[in-house]
Amino acid sequence: MRRSRLLATGKQRRGPLRRDRPRAVRETGVAGTGPLRLGLLQLQFEPLLIESKAAATVVLMLDSPEEEVLAKACDAIYKFASKGDENKVTLLGLGAVERLYKLISHEDPVVRRNAMMVFGIMASNHDVKKLLRELDVTSSLLSHLVPEEDVVIHEFATLCLAHMAVEYTAKVQIFEQGGLEPLINLLGSPDPDVTKNSVECIYLLVQDFESRAAVCELNVIPPLLDLLKSEYPVIQLLALKTLEVISKDREMRIILGENQGFDCLLKILETNEFSDLHAEALAVLANCLEDVHTMQLIQQTGGLKKLLSFVGVSAVPDIQKNAAKAIAKAAYDSENRKILNEEDVENCLINLLEIDDDEVKVAASQAISAMCENLASKRAFGLQGIPQLVQLLSSEDEEVKEAAVIALANLTTASPSNASAVADAEGIEPLVKTLNAERHGAIANAATVLTNMAMQEPLRLSIQSHGVMSVLTEPLRSASSQVQSRAALTVAAFGCDANARSELRNAGGLGPLVELLHSKNKEVRRNACWAVMVCASDELTAVELCRLGALDILEEINLSTGRRNNFSEAALERLLDNNLSQKYSQMGYLSSSNVITDGFYDYGKIKPGMKFLSLEELSMQELTDRRAIIFINAKPQEDVLSVEEKPQHLSYEQTTSSPFATRKSSREKVRKGKGKKEEEKMKEVVEIMSEVQDEINLADAQWQPPPDFVLMNYINDASKTILPLTTTREQVVALAQFVADKMGGAIERDKLHDFSWELHISEIEFELKSNIVPIGKVKKGTFCHRALLFKVIADRLGIGCSLVRGEYNRAWNEVKLVDDSPQGVSGLLLPPQEYIVDLMFVPGFLMKQESAEADQYKYI
Repeated sequence: MRRSRLLATGKQRRGPLRRDRPRAVRETGVAGTGPLRLGLLQLQFEPLLIESKAAATVVLMLDSPEEEVLAKACDAIYKFASKGDENKVTLLGLGAVERLYKLISHEDPVVRRNAMMVFGIMASNHDVKKLLRELDVTSSLLSHLVPEEDVVIHEFATLCLAHMAVEYTAKVQIFEQGGLEPLINLLGSPDPDVTKNSVECIYLLVQDFESRAAVCELNVIPPLLDLLKSEYPVIQLLALKTLEVISKDREMRIILGENQGFDCLLKILETNEFSDLHAEALAVLANCLEDVHTMQLIQQTGGLKKLLSFVGVSAVPDIQKNAAKAIAKAAYDSENRKILNEEDVENCLINLLEIDDDEVKVAASQAISAMCENLASKRAFGLQGIPQLVQLLSSEDEEVKEAAVIALANLTTASPSNASAVADAEGIEPLVKTLNAERHGAIANAATVLTNMAMQEPLRLSIQSHGVMSVLTEPLRSASSQVQSRAALTVAAFGCDANARSELRNAGGLGPLVELLHSKNKEVRRNACWAVMVCASDELTAVELCRLGALDILEEINLSTGRRNNFSEAALERLLDNNLSQKYSQMGYLSSSNVITDGFYDYGKIKPGMKFLSLEELSMQELTDRRAIIFINAKPQEDVLSVEEKPQHLSYEQTTSSPFATRKSSREKVRKGKGKKEEEKMKEVVEIMSEVQDEINLADAQWQPPPDFVLMNYINDASKTILPLTTTREQVVALAQFVADKMGGAIERDKLHDFSWELHISEIEFELKSNIVPIGKVKKGTFCHRALLFKVIADRLGIGCSLVRGEYNRAWNEVKLVDDSPQGVSGLLLPPQEYIVDLMFVPGFLMKQESAEADQYKYI
């Protein structure tokens, strides 16, 4: 009598199973190399007992022509191979596999059966499987799965196939040789070993999509459902695992529903005795719930309510986790979300957040994230689930933290009420801390939540008080494009506040932000441009961004059709609008909306690739032969008397406290000190050096451009004489005449070359020992000086005008004026016309744009 392998290996059945049919006995034991007994052979001359201690001898007997010798040799080899993997390798090396392959098709049923038994157990060895694939034994094995073959041969043939089906190549061989159909037929075998091996082999085969499509046509669902009633848990488990794989296809889910498969699965969940199968049953249901039709069918039969109720009362973490995963899968469909919302799935998921198991919390958070696409669910979670999710942000488990913050990101997107609920649950501080989390997903979604909350000013200010901009500097340096993109977007959300921009600037965050402009990722580059555009809203930040190279990068981006975006163009414009000195130097144009303020300077036309230096950096340079840098500063320093209190007869030098002069005088002191004898003047030199260092430190710490009191006078005088005029045309003409008068008066066109303005500017530079010249110091100015002064005073008086740089020191102002109505026509409103203002030849003469006079003024 032979015991069932399921019984022999401890795979106990759930109920009694009687076995009366004789079977071959297979013993298990510890690997050994004891003698191989072949028993008593009846030879023609006399009975002979053969006993061999060498496996090689028995393997040689597999070549015997006598059936009884072959049968007993196979039986001995079976016992030897059953004792361990080492013995299988020994037999492989002795050539047993090739000989056994011939014997599995032997005409004697006993020889064939015993050879197949050896084949079945030896196939568990990796090297043996490799040889079996080379021998292409699958066709021979499949040929023995016919109904009339011995059940033992069925058992070991299917066992061998199950071992081989682990390898992809063998799967292909079995499928191509039509192995699925006989295996499915054997699912109804009365022998549990045959059933177990067959369903296991099918389970391995359907991992491949071709096999999944084939089993649909072979009607595998009914026999698999029948196996769920088996007395053996291992068979039920394999049947459920197979159903889980094939139910990923919609057609199989439909067939499963038509065969009352959902009822079978729910019965398993309702039966406590089948608790070891609950997780797999839930996995099958999870696939089924993805389909709207199936979901509706389960809901109509009350199955969905049973499922959620089962999850609510279960105390098994694996069950709770798998149930949450099933809900998450189903919730990716909008109709499914609606059905789940009708069944009040939100309460079920919120309760799962309270379970003391990290995997359950992760699965529940993921399900909440999926359900957030439904507005009703999003509102429900906002009322109840947000406090629990906020608590999970403090979890030591990084995966829990990530899942929770992803759920919060989905909950707060386009939901101001949920964003406020996060703040009410004291979620701001843990969210800011999450920006330093280990997982990129946690950091990115924490940034998203903060961005969503920043849409409300009170929340934005509250978040900002936690130093969010300083914390964002590290995410901006992240290697993850997702983190980079979200962090840049968060900077854009908070950068609208001046204090936030200052915090980012002081924390060193502008550098990594500018680096993101180089990103090859389209979203990262777009969000970085957005953040730069927002941060360039004040002059200090704009200047710093330009110093870091943002302007050059943005210009390069805008030249590329593939990399350019709306934000890159807007960022470049905003950057230049808040750094007018560089804008005029690079673009040669300032519009009427570009109001020149104190601190502006005309650096001249800058060459491509040349660094644009700040006024402070230029002040440190020695006097050179380069063109003068004209700067504007009509604002007195705090320690200098206002222009009204200054005696009007004082010279420019007497009314200017210039850092340029201070730094130059310090160097002069050092040079003079060196001319004296060391032994006599050592003490004096030390004092001078100390004084010089104090002056340098003071200048570096509180550097400001010197005030231009002459310009102040110009502005005051122009205000008194020009503003009272009634029309803009009159004001423009009067201002043009005023500027020309201050810059050397009208010049005859033929005598323009005699107007020695270059010498005059050089004398000023030499006098100041600097290339930086206040515009009020210029008394002989050419086109570029007059146009700049006109723009400066016009901006202060509220007269709209633009400033355009031409070639060869040419520059001009453009104004828009409305002409008077034609005679005889009253009340006609004409569109404004653009004029160029003559400041050189006939000051105050207005030339229409595109006219011959205008072209002559600009170019000749």
